Amino acid sequence: MRKSKFRLSAAFAVTLIVSFAIGCRANAQSASDQSLPDYMNVIVGNGAPAAKSQVAEQNVLALDIAMFGLYDDAQAKFQKNFLAQHPVIMALFSNQGGKLTLYRPGKAPLEAPQVPIRYQVYKSVGHSALAVFELAASHLGTVSDQSWMGQMHAFRASNQTALDSLDAIDLSADARENQRKILKGNLKFMDLCLSKGSYTFADVQQYAQEVKPYLAKDVWLGATTQVEHWMKVVKDWKELLGPDWDKTYGVSNTLYVARQNNVLFSVLAQFFGKDAMNTRLFLFETSAFVTTPEQMLDVLIRTVADRSVGHAFFGNYYLMDYELMGGDGRKAIQAEDKKYGISVFLPPAVPFHSTEWPFRIDPSQGDGPATIEDIK
Repeated sequence: MRKSKFRLSAAFAVTLIVSFAIGCRANAQSASDQSLPDYMNVIVGNGAPAAKSQVAEQNVLALDIAMFGLYDDAQAKFQKNFLAQHPVIMALFSNQGGKLTLYRPGKAPLEAPQVPIRYQVYKSVGHSALAVFELAASHLGTVSDQSWMGQMHAFRASNQTALDSLDAIDLSADARENQRKILKGNLKFMDLCLSKGSYTFADVQQYAQEVKPYLAKDVWLGATTQVEHWMKVVKDWKELLGPDWDKTYGVSNTLYVARQNNVLFSVLAQFFGKDAMNTRLFLFETSAFVTTPEQMLDVLIRTVADRSVGHAFFGNYYLMDYELMGGDGRKAIQAEDKKYGISVFLPPAVPFHSTEWPFRIDPSQGDGPATIEDIK
């Protein structure tokens, strides 16, 4: 009985729905001429009907919207196929000196051990000097109101605690002494400011010059620790992958400021070699230092998948690695420059497939120092 009632109820519901749809269709024209109750205003609105051209435009633009749904569905399938065939080494920026993950077909992701903690010690102490500068510099215009003193008292206490803790940290004697000199420099400057209840730009400049050599050494200590660690990790992974290395992809991320001489990407490049550059080894610019593996995999898969599109439609496998309208855009810019009397300022046209580094490599195109040691 219960099943029978359910069937009758379902059939009745279907009948109602069909009847309602037929009724709506039959009365569509007359409904538009009827006055509707007030509670329908928020839904119907009182705007004028869309122009015929607007409707036509939206009908065509709907193709682009539909494309993204189809593209995402295909993307998920391609990612599954891709990761079933190719190992991937993902090197992501992190506050701990980087995070490397090895994806292998049919296996769980392999996380590399973190950079030794001393890297973070060097970075933290180095950043303490930058924090002192930012605190003092941001109040230079309002030193007299002493609004900076509370923050400086608090940060001074943190620096003193860090200094008192150095002996318990596993550092070489030389590295420990360098951290001590930076922290003592911080304390010396802050004590001067707090005792006077004031400071000048000249005081800030003198402080910066006094700690500069120790900061430079901390940069070297941190870089050496980071590079030694990751070089060994990638070496071990290359040996682990064996013949599969030749079909392995490498990907790293960067923010603009870390793009030139990117440590993680440069380490990968030592093992992938020149021929893999921009073919199996990628540096993707992100909008933040830290991003997620999911976002990076998405960009990698889209990049490689779109190569098939370029080959199928235009006969070039690497065409889609670049702005598709870029070539014609160059021609359009040149034509507009001529109209406006502007000198054309564009980079030279280069092949779609290039093994160049993905950042500045031509020293003739700039001037000035290229390393901290070069700064006079």
